[in-house]
Amino acid sequence: MLEDLGIPTVCEGALCPNRPECYDAGHVTVLILGRRCTRACGFCAVEPGEPEPVDPDEPARVAELAARLGMDHVVVTSVTRDDLPDGGAGQYAAVARAVAALPRPVTAEALVPDFKGDPQALAAVAGAPYQVLAHNLETVPRLYPWVRPGADYARSLGVLRTLAGLARGRTVKSGLMLGLGETAGEVRRVLADLRDAGVDAVCLGQYLRPGPGRVPVARYLDETEFDRWADVARTLGFAAVSSGPRVRSSYRVSSRGCPGAPETQRRRSM
Repeated sequence: MLEDLGIPTVCEGALCPNRPECYDAGHVTVLILGRRCTRACGFCAVEPGEPEPVDPDEPARVAELAARLGMDHVVVTSVTRDDLPDGGAGQYAAVARAVAALPRPVTAEALVPDFKGDPQALAAVAGAPYQVLAHNLETVPRLYPWVRPGADYARSLGVLRTLAGLARGRTVKSGLMLGLGETAGEVRRVLADLRDAGVDAVCLGQYLRPGPGRVPVARYLDETEFDRWADVARTLGFAAVSSGPRVRSSYRVSSRGCPGAPETQRRRSM
């Protein structure tokens, strides 16, 4: 079906370990704005290179995929498009409108790049009918030069703060990968920064090296550590928390921004 509609997914592009489970449930995270990224992050398997032209028919195809799969919630993400004046925000908005126009109610979630912090681009996405607005910090500030070259921690935090100001009661979400060499104190500070920025939902998962030439795994956390981080996040006031080795920002999500009860999350992540 994905091949028939010509829709790439971040599931394949990022080599997500949860593909069998998610595909069995009819859930995919669509990757809009092409398959090639204008940045080359150290953790990511998505191909960097010359970006493809923006496809005006893409929003309609994403909506058709949601209809064919009977999806209740569609997660939309993209490569980073620093070459576009709006970073691709207009395409995000068009996809949300196409999904919202389906005969059967389907909610949508936007997992956006930083748009270089452009407030107009962020306003365009927030003005579209998305129920969840997300941007992943990915890691702690100290590790940005290796993990997210081309990105900036303060700018990404500002993106989340801006989205929270525009959310009007909708969920604002972010995610962190653990096991890259961060300290416990650094993770606590990032979680506190996220809450201070107005983020409602947070996802914490184990970083897995997607291939040679990518940042190596510094440490594998066990289940009890993820449980403890979930407790820390709830204590800080996050309304929704998903924490486990295989948790990813779009893993089994709903319009709340995260999966169901924590016990279910841990069983499914084992």
